[in-house]
Amino acid sequence: MAQEPQKPADEVVTTTSQTPVDNPPPAEEVLTTTTTAAAAAVAEVSTDKDAVVVTPVPEDPEKPAEAVTENAKPADETAAENKISQSVSFKEETNVVSELPELQKKALDELKQLIKEALNKREFTAPPVKAPEVTAQDDKKPEEENKTEEKKEEVVAEEKQVEEVVVEEKKVEGEVEKKEEKASSSEEPKTEAEAKTEPEEKKVEETVVEVVEKIASSTEEDGAKTVEAIQESIVSVAVTNGDGEQPVTELPVAVDVEVPPSTPEEVDLWGIPLLADERSDVILLKFLRARDFKVKEAFTMIKQTVLWRKEFGIEALLQEDLGTDWDKVVFTDGYDKEGHPVYYNVFGEFENKELYQKSFSDDEKRNKFIRWRIQSLEKSVRKLDFAPSGIATIVQINDLKNSPGFVKKELRQATNQALQLLQDNYPEFVAKQIFINVPWWYLAFSRMISPFLTQRTKSKFVFAGSSKSSDTLFKYIAPEQVPVQYGGLSREGEQEFTTADPATEVIIKPATKHAVEFPISEKSTVVWEIRVVDWNVSYGAEFVPSAEDGYTVIVQKNRKISPADETVITNTFKIGEPGKVVLTIDNQTSKKKKLLYRSKTTPISE
Repeated sequence: MAQEPQKPADEVVTTTSQTPVDNPPPAEEVLTTTTTAAAAAVAEVSTDKDAVVVTPVPEDPEKPAEAVTENAKPADETAAENKISQSVSFKEETNVVSELPELQKKALDELKQLIKEALNKREFTAPPVKAPEVTAQDDKKPEEENKTEEKKEEVVAEEKQVEEVVVEEKKVEGEVEKKEEKASSSEEPKTEAEAKTEPEEKKVEETVVEVVEKIASSTEEDGAKTVEAIQESIVSVAVTNGDGEQPVTELPVAVDVEVPPSTPEEVDLWGIPLLADERSDVILLKFLRARDFKVKEAFTMIKQTVLWRKEFGIEALLQEDLGTDWDKVVFTDGYDKEGHPVYYNVFGEFENKELYQKSFSDDEKRNKFIRWRIQSLEKSVRKLDFAPSGIATIVQINDLKNSPGFVKKELRQATNQALQLLQDNYPEFVAKQIFINVPWWYLAFSRMISPFLTQRTKSKFVFAGSSKSSDTLFKYIAPEQVPVQYGGLSREGEQEFTTADPATEVIIKPATKHAVEFPISEKSTVVWEIRVVDWNVSYGAEFVPSAEDGYTVIVQKNRKISPADETVITNTFKIGEPGKVVLTIDNQTSKKKKLLYRSKTTPISE
């Protein structure tokens, strides 16, 4: 692809047009990552000073689309900020079967049929462990030697029988010759007894000859027949009835015994049976989408997931007490604007050397951390609504501030191990991946692996540098749902306001003042909460009565507030007459500011 001519610094576009590999890594399934999360970055990025955004290519599904990147760190950190461009939002596919395309419906039906057959055959049960083959061969050797010796002994016995038969044959021939000589010399008529004797002698002679011929043929084959076969040949000749015919042996008749059908195996994932109702369809669709609706591959993935969950002991893991060491590393807090639970990964916590050693200093501690990570995710997944119209995915916020990145080998190994487990066994559980406080090197690395990501994968990713992290979060999550450390109003403990109380957002332009008014019509108590992201503004509050002869009351003396002073300011004021509470915010900086506020009024009963 020909390189485009260079544009000004604030409009530079770096593009890479490559066809993604046939089976791209399921990066949309990433649930925890530091270095490997960089696979979510973009190939085609347009830079607008402090904001970086990509223009998608929705018309061509074969070309990798560009992920949304906001606030990449420019070379000159003092450059002025520009407005964040509108992000490309990933639209989740429907889980209502009737709304699926015909090909997807067919794939779902085929997958359900494969699962039904597998449950009937109990294929989801792990096979028993087989004994080593070496042991089995060693056990067979003595038996084979014994059988060989027995065969040798039987062959020797047979040879003796052959010799005895030959001797008997010679005796009979001698007697026959003597009788013939006597008959020819005397020429006397044969008596009735002699006439009977002659056919008996011929019969004996024929029998002996037949035995010798059969034994000789058996000996010539030398191994083609077993000793048992030779014995059967001898018996079959020697044993005759009175008429000279062999008796007919009746063979046993096989009787068909009806085997009762085994009970189909019961298998569930995240508390939902594989073939139960519409919730089961939602889970099966996750595996189908993870394998691009290739039925056999999705079926294999399900089987492997079921076996892994048994081997890993998921049900027992849910009951384990693994401590609270990592509660600040991974936690859930609030919901996004569409109702998805929000999951936070804070990798900067591993800068704490004590926590790092406690997590990764040896294999035992590293495995414990991975088990805790799986336990945390498993609990969150089980709280999801797997109904077709419900919320069955989560939004992940990945905070890369002070992240160790590539430096920490042990962290990288644990991350890769956990990432592989989550990709293989928790498909399609992430609706949106938002990376905040992204360092400049992260985007540089991500561009290299971007061609291997599909359009669908990239559409789920959003990146924001430190100065735009809060604004980016507010696009997807209401301020009252965002934790206070990320610019929101959500705090732990008992507060005057909860996440159910909506907040108002206002942009204050540079070098301007902004006033917020709360009108009051009766005696009441008014409570308000205010926050300016990154403060560095002056704030004051006063009550102005409606009466012309009333006096203005200073509620909060005007003062400049820095980010280190306070995050959220809460004030309460009792009002005995009609009027209004006026809040004044004076932004004398060269940057625009984000103002958040909310209030509630409680009447005072007389």
